[in-house]
Amino acid sequence: MDKQRIVVKVGTSTLTGESGALNFRTIDKLAQVLSSLHNDGHKVILVSSGAIAVGINKMRLPMKPKDVCMKQAAAAVGQCELIHIYDKCFGEYGNIVGQILLTAEDIGVKAKRRNLKNTFEALLENNMIPVVNENDSVSHAEIESEKKIFGDNDMLSAIVAHLCEADRLIILSDIEGLYDSNPHENPEARLIYKVEEINDEIRGLATGSGSNRGTGGMVTKLEAAEYATIHGMDMHIAHGNDPENLYRIMEGEEVGTWFVRRR
Repeated sequence: MDKQRIVVKVGTSTLTGESGALNFRTIDKLAQVLSSLHNDGHKVILVSSGAIAVGINKMRLPMKPKDVCMKQAAAAVGQCELIHIYDKCFGEYGNIVGQILLTAEDIGVKAKRRNLKNTFEALLENNMIPVVNENDSVSHAEIESEKKIFGDNDMLSAIVAHLCEADRLIILSDIEGLYDSNPHENPEARLIYKVEEINDEIRGLATGSGSNRGTGGMVTKLEAAEYATIHGMDMHIAHGNDPENLYRIMEGEEVGTWFVRRR
C-alpha cells in the first residue's frame, strides 16, 4: 500500500451517545486505527467535531442552549474534554497529538493560511497527529449563521485536506454513505458505492442532518466531496460506528461511498 496523507473527519453523532456523553469505546478504537495507519507510515490528520455537545453534557445543561455565548461557553468546556481524551487515547498507542483550532478567517487570510500550513507540516514531519476543530468559542459564524461555512466540519475537513495536500479525505458519519433514496423512509434504498461525477442528479439525493447533535448532513458532505475531488483528492463517506472501516477503505474494499478524484 502506498503511503498517503489522509484526513479523517469524525462527526458529533459518532463521538457521542444520545445523551451527549462521549462514546469512549468508539473514540478508543478510532485512536487505535489511526495510530496503526500512522505507524504504517501514513500521515494522518484528524478533524473532530463534538465540542459543543460534549460541553453541554459536562456542564449538565438540560438542553442545547439557544444563547450564542452559552453555546460558545459549552464549546470551550467541551474542547478541553475532547483534546484531553484524544491525548490520553492516542498516547496509549504511542502517538502525540497537537491541537489546531480554526476560524474561517484563518483559512481566508493569506498570511494566516501560510502560517497554518507551516504548522501542519511541522507536526506531520515530526510524526505527530494534528487534531483539528472549528474554534466555536471565539467565532460564532458556525453557531449563529443559517448558512454555515464549514457545515459541522465537513467542508473544514476538505479545506484542511487541500491545505495539507492530502491524497484522501474520509468522513466518518452516522450513515453508511450516499443512497439512491432516503434510507430512513425507504427500506429498499440502495447504497451508491462509487460516484465519478457530482451532478444535479447526485445533489438531488442529499438530505439534511441525521442527528440532533450534529449540524451537518449529506448536503454538506456533497459540498465537501465536490471541493475535494476538484482539488485532486479521493473522498469517502463511511459509518463511524466501526472505525475499522478506515482499514477497509485503505485496502480498496467497497465500503461506504467513494467520490473519485478528478484527473
